[in-house]
Amino acid sequence: MCEYCGCQSLASIEELTREHDEVVRLISHLRLAQRAGDVAGMAQHARGIAAVLGPHTRVEEHGLFPAMAGDFPDQIAALEAEHRRIEAVLAEAADGVTPADPTWPDRLVEAMAMLRDHILKEQDGVFPAALAHLSTEEWEAVEAVRAEAGSTLARPAAP
Repeated sequence: MCEYCGCQSLASIEELTREHDEVVRLISHLRLAQRAGDVAGMAQHARGIAAVLGPHTRVEEHGLFPAMAGDFPDQIAALEAEHRRIEAVLAEAADGVTPADPTWPDRLVEAMAMLRDHILKEQDGVFPAALAHLSTEEWEAVEAVRAEAGSTLARPAAP
């Protein structure tokens, strides 16, 4: 994804980007399950995606987005609406359930396409804009939300 603006040098953005990368990886596995007609496998990958997105979305919606909403209200509102639509489809596979609704696999694939586009909007728009607009105090607030929300990803090994 994006590396042109330097936003990856911020721990907050680097962690959000790592989560995006993991979601994209899981989406590829979900698509393989879909091609194999494995709805239970799709549901399993949907749960994995939801697990990564839980803390990720919390950091965005309680840390990053509030700091940006004053300058970009329509864009932030649209991103939050996309979060709700994606979460709704993923939630159908929560708690180990394989959805019985025969439309769910197609709706999930559509939601994952939306999620891929959503990730690009954040990586190429929100993150660079945040780098330019957020104050030190706002970044500290984002970091505080991350500390509270945690992450499902292991920390990368030090070089």
